[in-house]
Amino acid sequence: MNASTLLHRQINPTFIQPDPLSNQPRVTSQAFRPFGSARMLSTYDGDQISAAVSWLHYTSQSGLESCGVMSITLAECAQSKLKVIPDGVPYPEHVSISFIGLTAGQIKSVSKILTLAANARGWQYRPTP
Repeated sequence: MNASTLLHRQINPTFIQPDPLSNQPRVTSQAFRPFGSARMLSTYDGDQISAAVSWLHYTSQSGLESCGVMSITLAECAQSKLKVIPDGVPYPEHVSISFIGLTAGQIKSVSKILTLAANARGWQYRPTP
């Protein structure tokens, strides 16, 4: 992995809102906010798996819903002082982004920064209806 490596995040349909300016769908910061006490955000390593294949893996293996894939980079995580851990668990391409040590307010702020970057980059994959 290098600074430009894309970290693919599956987007839950409830984390989509229309952009008030363009009326196009945009992702809310909830998509890049860890939930629960672990304070880890689950992503796929874009050097190992494409956005489309990560979506297929996620929706077919986990039975969970994803309306598409947005991505952030390793550099964007580093700028926000987040540790990126290529742990390979529960699948070889898995990467955890650690929010450990951040307060709830800091987590919200960092999540917003990551979401701005992902929205600016645009969808990396969206299934056709």
